[in-house]
Amino acid sequence: MGKLSIAAKITHVPTMLLSEQPGNLQGCRQAAIDGHKEIARRAKEAGVDTIVVLDTHWLVNAGHHVNSNASFKGVYTSHEFPHFIQDLEYEYRGNPALGDAIAEKATAKGVHMLSHQVATLDLEYGTLVPMRYMNADHHFDVVSVAAWCTVHNLEESRLIGEAILEAIEASDNNVMLLASGSLSHKIWENELYAANNGTFTISREFNRQVDLRVLELWQKGDSETFLAMLPEYAQYCCGEGGMHDTAMLFGALGWDKYQGKAEIITDYFPSSGTGQVNVIFPIE
Repeated sequence: MGKLSIAAKITHVPTMLLSEQPGNLQGCRQAAIDGHKEIARRAKEAGVDTIVVLDTHWLVNAGHHVNSNASFKGVYTSHEFPHFIQDLEYEYRGNPALGDAIAEKATAKGVHMLSHQVATLDLEYGTLVPMRYMNADHHFDVVSVAAWCTVHNLEESRLIGEAILEAIEASDNNVMLLASGSLSHKIWENELYAANNGTFTISREFNRQVDLRVLELWQKGDSETFLAMLPEYAQYCCGEGGMHDTAMLFGALGWDKYQGKAEIITDYFPSSGTGQVNVIFPIE
């Protein structure tokens, strides 16, 4: 019987890659990188063999989708940020059986979800950035789930989270589940970016205050209050991908019955107007 051992909400900001390179931004995201490495260390310690990533950079306009390829290999340049992420080489093993099972379990719950094994279906950077730091040694298999859901409701994503847990428990896998996306996600307006040192600042104080309140609720284990505010939080604070990654994560954790007290691994930080964090939710 499989199990979910690690669950986390993580950052994937492109400046993590620039932080590695000589120049003005060298070292600027070392804390975020170290946070990814610490989460991976704990996953290895827990015997994890597969990572399921809920990727808010995989946009889908109909249905829900899982990338269940047996292997992933390519060279990635971001269309969104070609000046930040270019020529990023990657190669990882997949877990087709688990990906297929997630889609099957979700479909059984009434959520239209398709699992794909298509060699030309690439990974997006919501998966590739964390894998660069968590899976550089190819220790883990990877399954990527689309979590930028443009015409979907959060209830469906809750059910997908439940399906993910059921698929894991019916498998032989030990899994880490990652909600890869920001908290608030109001990127600075282009004409205001430079004047506000946009790489290192939040675009709206309101968003920062709500983000900090959310982290407080998570640390208290008050999922009920957080989930009651989630639809408005996602709307008014421009949650990345509609915060479907977070709804899927909490669906897997037990939704409003979950009372685990979150542990912040990388302190909250602003990036390009958005709010970012690495945080682990203990498995009960």
